[in-house]
Amino acid sequence: MQEFVDFLIRSGHFSNDDLQMILSKFHVKTVRKGQLLLKKGQVASRYYYIRSGALRFVYSEDRELTAWVVLPDEFFTEITSFKHQEPTRFNVEAIEETELYYIEKADMELLYRELPAWQEFGRKIWESMAIRMIDEIIRFQTLTVEERYLEFLKKPGFMQRVSVKQLASYLGITPNALSRIRKNIR
Repeated sequence: MQEFVDFLIRSGHFSNDDLQMILSKFHVKTVRKGQLLLKKGQVASRYYYIRSGALRFVYSEDRELTAWVVLPDEFFTEITSFKHQEPTRFNVEAIEETELYYIEKADMELLYRELPAWQEFGRKIWESMAIRMIDEIIRFQTLTVEERYLEFLKKPGFMQRVSVKQLASYLGITPNALSRIRKNIR
């Protein structure tokens, strides 16, 4: 749990009493590779912090689309479902064995009411997530597929976690097209 405590300390200004209260609300969960953390149609009721492993948000209609990848040291939820308490459009799948710390919605709300420092923490987390999402959108709209692929190569550990099929889906191309790109870059 030390990684999570370090994350909290880096991300917020908590007293020791605040930290004890926060930690008392979190639980541990392990998700096996391929197992769903959240299934399309379920309502998200938890926030998560990834200690180890990785998850992907999968959108499926005509074909499977990897919409988002969450890596260690990230705090997340399926925010649309969580906020509005409506069924999610995504499956959230472990792409490798993943250890998580989670907090229930009611406990998250309790911490927001009781701890001003937790409100600031939440704001900072969502500002960081909004920046990441905006950056992803801009990269998708302004960079070529090859340039986006090269960006992923720069992310430590990303390529070891994500399969070629998942990465191709995340890039919006077929696995064959990604193979050609990889061959041309070599």
